[in-house]
Amino acid sequence: MSHTTTPPTSGLSNSRKSIFSSIATLLYRTYTLFIFLPLFLAASILTALTTVIGCRLGDGHFWGYYPGKWWSWLTIRLLLLPVKVDGREHLTAGQSYVFVSNHQGAFDIFLIYGFLGRNFKWMMKKGIRKIPLVGIACESAHHIFVDKSGASKIKKTYDTARETLREGMSVVVFPEGARTFTGHMGKFRRGAFMLADEIQLPVCPLTINGSFDVMPRTKDWHFPIWHRLSLTIHKPIAPKGKGIEFEKQTMEEAYDAVMSGIATEYQGYVENPDQ
Repeated sequence: MSHTTTPPTSGLSNSRKSIFSSIATLLYRTYTLFIFLPLFLAASILTALTTVIGCRLGDGHFWGYYPGKWWSWLTIRLLLLPVKVDGREHLTAGQSYVFVSNHQGAFDIFLIYGFLGRNFKWMMKKGIRKIPLVGIACESAHHIFVDKSGASKIKKTYDTARETLREGMSVVVFPEGARTFTGHMGKFRRGAFMLADEIQLPVCPLTINGSFDVMPRTKDWHFPIWHRLSLTIHKPIAPKGKGIEFEKQTMEEAYDAVMSGIATEYQGYVENPDQ
């Protein structure tokens, strides 16, 4: 009796998948290096110059937002990253918000700036001011640099944010204060919720997914990895009263809302040593 041997099709299939994956990665990196990177650098320089000149000569709210929005949108589109945005219907025209988001990675900036669809000011680390062109553009656009080097500096930061909100502008804050190392959320800090409580503005939670997969913090300045991005705009949390107990309640509600939208593999709190 003769016996036939079944070829290891599953192994062959896995091998082919691995080869195709390697080829796709090589092609994407080649495209990133020779096409995306030169266009990105040119767009970054043009955006910074347009922002600085526009803010000095014209409407700072316009020139401080739209060049950065278009630059962010273009960056993600040039990298061929699919984007899904849910929840824009939760936002009311003309209403100011304190937007709070998880901080998965560097691409959070591009995703929120390019796809949130609201004019706002960032609250950002003061170290960004030192980045060539980017720093002066952010300063010209009147984004808010968070300086924690002393009590007077902290007070000045929140005075600026308070004035921005009272002018009818929204702000975007990463209440973790630092990007994650693992994709999981750390703890929220009080600052954004204290501002919202003082001025009695709604807090709007945002959940970002995919940014950590595109470029984890541990691989800054490496080649980006193709991955889907999503931005979920949750229902804003209206002020229920004024005082520290309401502030804490809003912070807890916002944290739970952001966490509820995070992909399964990154669910749950993980301590961030950088906080």
